[in-house]
Amino acid sequence: MVDFAQARQNMVDCQLRTNRITDPAVIEAFSTVPREAFVDDIHRSVAYADEDLPIGGGRFLMEPMVFARLVQALDISGSDIVLDIGCGTGYSAAILACLSATVVALESNSDLVTRATRTLAENSVDNAVVIEAPLVDGYAGQGPYGVICIEGAIPEVPEKLLGQLSEGGRLAAVLNQGPGPGNAILMVKKYGAISSRNLFDANIAHLPEFERRPGFVF
Repeated sequence: MVDFAQARQNMVDCQLRTNRITDPAVIEAFSTVPREAFVDDIHRSVAYADEDLPIGGGRFLMEPMVFARLVQALDISGSDIVLDIGCGTGYSAAILACLSATVVALESNSDLVTRATRTLAENSVDNAVVIEAPLVDGYAGQGPYGVICIEGAIPEVPEKLLGQLSEGGRLAAVLNQGPGPGNAILMVKKYGAISSRNLFDANIAHLPEFERRPGFVF
């Protein structure tokens, strides 16, 4: 039988701390939230592996190291309202809820919405709400947001999402337009303008809704 508490500690010590995760609040969040509760039974034994894990519907939980580095780069404060795009089964929302005031967890797959809502409640996460809506549109009704985190690789960040950042707001995502590794970026809104900087290379599963559709060929 898997000792999940020990597996979680091994993840923190061997995957996070060895990859520049130093923020005590981030380490505490990843040390506390039971990742095994957010995966299918068949994947519980490998819940803390350093890889993306399938959660159904062609979707994946992002590997812990990449997600942790994105979260640390976002520099989340206890007063931030966070938009979590593509929350899947709710693991990312549970982590973000440990660090922020409120999480709006956006998910377009109705089965995942039901599952995330149930699992967050079962784990007493009371400052996150799961909303069913198209991922590419964000959720302006609860914005603007101090933080936006995108839970999968995308080809580019839609302007509609950048428009939902508050002044001083931060957005983290992995951009990938081809078959090779993607690039994690941090975008910041300051004085109404958006700046961007590269963080690190990352190879994670794509969010299908963000994929570009082929244009017409004349």
